Amino acid sequence: MQTARRPSFMSMLSTFIKPMHREGYRFVAIFAAATLVLFLISDVLGWIGVGLTVWCYYFFRDPDRVTPVDDNLVISPADGVVQMIGDFVPPAELGLGTDPLTRIAIFMNVFNCHVNRAPVTGQIERIAYRPGKFLNASLDKASEDNERNGLTIRMEDGRRLGVVQIAGLVARRIVCEVKEGQHVLAGQRFGMIRFGSRLDVYLPKGVAPLVAVGQTMVAGETVLADLDGTEGPRRGAIR
Repeated sequence: MQTARRPSFMSMLSTFIKPMHREGYRFVAIFAAATLVLFLISDVLGWIGVGLTVWCYYFFRDPDRVTPVDDNLVISPADGVVQMIGDFVPPAELGLGTDPLTRIAIFMNVFNCHVNRAPVTGQIERIAYRPGKFLNASLDKASEDNERNGLTIRMEDGRRLGVVQIAGLVARRIVCEVKEGQHVLAGQRFGMIRFGSRLDVYLPKGVAPLVAVGQTMVAGETVLADLDGTEGPRRGAIR
């Protein structure tokens, strides 16, 4: 008879200590250096600096995720909370036409993991960056007025999906690590947004979301929609 293994110290430690995105090294170094200076001034300020340095590392964490392998599924590109779901005309730069498409808006606060992942497998047909304002990303008009970077992904069956990185009130840099023409897999990292922001996903016409407003998303894992599903939009209730 096999006996259950006790979790090792390293496996328990890995629950709390995650790899860090390379965008974070510079910021953690700056926070750490500032903390040393603060300790010279005051122990209280120094420990506050330690807390902020740990938070900075936590913000830039980049854990591995287990993505469902199914070409029919649309996977959440971001950690955060579904803020709104509705039919909206996608940004013109995505080239998705002028008909309204179902948009799922996912809001990321400063405590969420901000690494963004491809929602579907396919070829990146278009990348379009647009400068703009830095309004609160939770506002509906942020999708039109804020700085943003949009990707159009063409799937193997020819359907296209749009995903837009939107800078927020605190966010000041959108990072995109892929190129036009590149093939990506669902769940593959494609960029991040620093310090609070939002991602909008524009589903192909006729595809219903399988998530509800207020639901918590896990990037690379949570299923947003089934491209060939027949289920209608879902409703959620707080329990």
